[in-house]
Amino acid sequence: MTYGAGRWPGSEAGMPAPPGWQPHTEPPIEPKRRRWPALVAAAFLVGTLAVGSWAAISLTSGPATSPSHPQVASVSAGIVDVNTFAHTLGQGDQLIPVGAGTGMVLTADGEVLTNNHVVQGAWKIEAEVPGGSTYTATVVGVDPTHDVALLQLDNASNLATVTPGQATSISVGDQVAGVGNALGHSGPPAVATGAVTGLNRSITARDPNGSAEKLTGMIQTDANIQPGDSGGALVDAEGQVVGMITAGSDQNSSTSGRTTGFAIPIDTALTVVDQIHSGGGTTILMGERGYLGVGVRPLDAATAQRFGVSDGAMVVGLDTGGPAQQAGMTAPAVIRSIDGQPVTSADSLGPLLHSHTPGESAVVTWVDASGQHTATIQLIAGPAV
Repeated sequence: MTYGAGRWPGSEAGMPAPPGWQPHTEPPIEPKRRRWPALVAAAFLVGTLAVGSWAAISLTSGPATSPSHPQVASVSAGIVDVNTFAHTLGQGDQLIPVGAGTGMVLTADGEVLTNNHVVQGAWKIEAEVPGGSTYTATVVGVDPTHDVALLQLDNASNLATVTPGQATSISVGDQVAGVGNALGHSGPPAVATGAVTGLNRSITARDPNGSAEKLTGMIQTDANIQPGDSGGALVDAEGQVVGMITAGSDQNSSTSGRTTGFAIPIDTALTVVDQIHSGGGTTILMGERGYLGVGVRPLDAATAQRFGVSDGAMVVGLDTGGPAQQAGMTAPAVIRSIDGQPVTSADSLGPLLHSHTPGESAVVTWVDASGQHTATIQLIAGPAV
């Protein structure tokens, strides 16, 4: 199975390629076609409960009605399609579409809330607002731990915004609606109604590329959440946003055949936004991060034996003219440390690099066919974390 042209999304972030991934040379897909079923999946996490069971969820009484059409319509005006693009490692700067997700407009001048995994690995981000206008978006800051990202739409003004509510106001059994860019279709947001089936849930969410993250405090719903809805709104019966859609599951939440989706409480997401506004926190990454110019995946047994190592991030491709290539790195290679900190896996490489901003240098140690090397490498601006 192939993922993208020449590389998979998130390679620069140190995320491992999925099993069976192979580069290919098919011509780029035109962004306006929007028929990206395999690519849309890159912006969708599949949730599995870390503890407990999908069944035995009892519903308490709640409002008898779902959010009405006028209430959903008022939210839909502040929902944007978030489309991401990346270039192929080693083949210049040509951009190809790699994912589609959703965002919520927080301010009239274009601040947009979405998931970190929606924009992760993107070299270019575009947001299409209701009515068809498209804006280039830049990353203000992200919190990978909470899967939150804040974007700024360039030269935006007079945009409709969503109305945040309070996640603490909802109970199990309350009727809700998920509003988002389901399946990456252009046009008005899709709406999926359902009920709250759980609160304060902990999940391990995995995307189709195999990366995973642990999320806590989640709102669970039986609304039919779809790939592409990530970053969209979970709306209560009053038309207020109580959560940001983050994950869905292909498993049933009960024997009745209900689907299952998860949302980050809006209070949690907006707390992260406040931290970004104030300049960051312990889990916040502000603006552009340092980029080494490598594509990595988990170390396989054959490469480990060949280079005499037991762990590290296996380099499978380099950006032509990028920092790593200019420092003399070749592929295959295994990165062993950054600034003296051990790189124990492909997943551990990204956080070590992301502590640097463009222009800063990192001391990189790697092993290849000619032996071990250490070089001080100046990093450049790279894709979204």
